[in-house]
Amino acid sequence: MLTSLYADQAALLDWSRAQFALTACYHWLFVPLTLGLAVVMGVMETLYVIKKDDFWKHTTQFWQKIFGINFAIGVATGIILEFEFGTNWSNYSWFVGDIFGAPLAIEGIVAFFMEATFIAVMFFGWNKVGKKFHLSATWLTGIGATLSAWWILVANSWMQHPVGMEFNPDTVRNEMMDFFGVAFQSVAVVKFFHSVLSGWMTGGFVTIGISCWYLLKKRENRFALASLRVGAAVAALGTIGVMLTGDASGLDAARLQPMKLAAAEGLEKGGEGAPFSIVPGIEVPKVLSILATHDPDGFVPGIEDIKNGYTLPDGTVVPSADEKIARGKTALSAFKTYRQAKADGDSLLAQTARATLNENLPYFGYGYLEKADDLVPPVPLVYWSFRVMVGFGGALTLILLLVVWFDYKKKISSMRWLQWLGLAAIPMVYLAGQAGWIVAEVGRQPWAIQDLLPVNAAISSLSTSAVITTCCIFLVLFTILLIVELRIMCKAVKKGPDFHNGTKNKKA
Repeated sequence: MLTSLYADQAALLDWSRAQFALTACYHWLFVPLTLGLAVVMGVMETLYVIKKDDFWKHTTQFWQKIFGINFAIGVATGIILEFEFGTNWSNYSWFVGDIFGAPLAIEGIVAFFMEATFIAVMFFGWNKVGKKFHLSATWLTGIGATLSAWWILVANSWMQHPVGMEFNPDTVRNEMMDFFGVAFQSVAVVKFFHSVLSGWMTGGFVTIGISCWYLLKKRENRFALASLRVGAAVAALGTIGVMLTGDASGLDAARLQPMKLAAAEGLEKGGEGAPFSIVPGIEVPKVLSILATHDPDGFVPGIEDIKNGYTLPDGTVVPSADEKIARGKTALSAFKTYRQAKADGDSLLAQTARATLNENLPYFGYGYLEKADDLVPPVPLVYWSFRVMVGFGGALTLILLLVVWFDYKKKISSMRWLQWLGLAAIPMVYLAGQAGWIVAEVGRQPWAIQDLLPVNAAISSLSTSAVITTCCIFLVLFTILLIVELRIMCKAVKKGPDFHNGTKNKKA
């Protein structure tokens, strides 16, 4: 009977995680393109206002059509994702809802309404408002989308590094004590810029890819080359920014989530001058230490070090996983004693239990774990996802350099192999982005909130069959939405931009 109960709980946890991962992966197909195309459109319409050339007006309108198709589906998946916190992860929502809910509420009330307001002007105000007002609406739509990303990423960053709160054992909730500490902590700032700039990469490379399709078809030559140049500029800014913020993100992971970094490298035993694994069996000496500490001889703990405990070069002793789990169980026991003593009116016992709880509170979440191996995420998935992210990121950088160079030489119109590479960049940039999120989210397992609440304590009390049913429904629904979006988008691309009123589209 007990074995069956544990099996049911494990199945519920696995299916709840699978449903959330499914929704998040689908949602992230749309978000980066929204962020990137917002900049592409803004640049193009700015050129229209400056140059007073209707060519740029019609070019902007084409990319706005692509933006609009993508934006609509992204909103639908995003709403479902937020609802899942209440339906599938109600313990999580209760435990930290005072903190986690604040940035999501701000996102919905301020940022989302801002972009929803100005997107109407952007689409329907071309002949109803002045050029500069319309340009402002286009940029404000993009700014609204970016602000939405800011507050969502603040919430996600807090899950990676919980700060600015205090646990209240009387309400069994973590309560926010420092809003600005939550909203502007360094982890949130780095994650925001890294994610938004990866969206610029996505929007830029999608623009390059579609432009290359027109060049392959020998259609809309001026439009294709002009769009390609704007896309390349946005992709270049995004790529450089992703590299810089990726470095900062690596430093944060080494400092705050060493197990994630160890899993991403498949590093069993760490030490000073840790090597970087290109693939199993091929290592570059000291590179991991440089990435993690900016010191070729810096200390990087491995999986076994984190499980067994280790001492940092400055003498700081990091407890073993077993010690953390034991102290976590002490914290949970003291919490239960405190609650019972309060109910019984035993103030002395309540005071003693509260002191024990406070002493062991940093390890509270570990009390829900049973063994050291529970702290280890799925290493192969994290390891290879990191290499997909870095590998495709490197390939995209090379494609971008080739596109810029041969466009500068005015040869790209005749180079079909490069045009095919530009088209191939579209799936590559999406795979890199999805792999990056797998590293970020799977790499911090088993934690829903790092060191504070594991996923097995965060789920709702639902029947496994209900979660399986909704997961399958979402899979079918999201797949249909994705197919519909791709069909509409492909139809719009095949139709091409609508150049009229005498606008010429012949020369680059």
